[in-house]
Amino acid sequence: MKQDVLVSSLSKKDVVPSKRKSAADDEEGLRWRLEHLESQMQKLSELVRDHAEDVDRLVRIVAEDRNAIRQQLLRKHHAQVRVRKQLRASSSKADLNL
Repeated sequence: MKQDVLVSSLSKKDVVPSKRKSAADDEEGLRWRLEHLESQMQKLSELVRDHAEDVDRLVRIVAEDRNAIRQQLLRKHHAQVRVRKQLRASSSKADLNL
């Protein structure tokens, strides 16, 4: 059955060959396509540039946040060291008084 369908579709004579475009139409189509591709490339370049700027901005923000967190942790650590140092000093004074 598949073969019958294939043979009948190939043997149809009502099929009209596709029209050939003239050289001028082809050239005009190619020119339009080239201009369209160039505009797409320009838009894509702008998008890539904007994306790179956004990434740079985010990297800078993350670096600033890390620096702020690092400084905060360092201050906390120094405060703990001061407290321990004061406790040691007060406990050694108490030992000396006994």
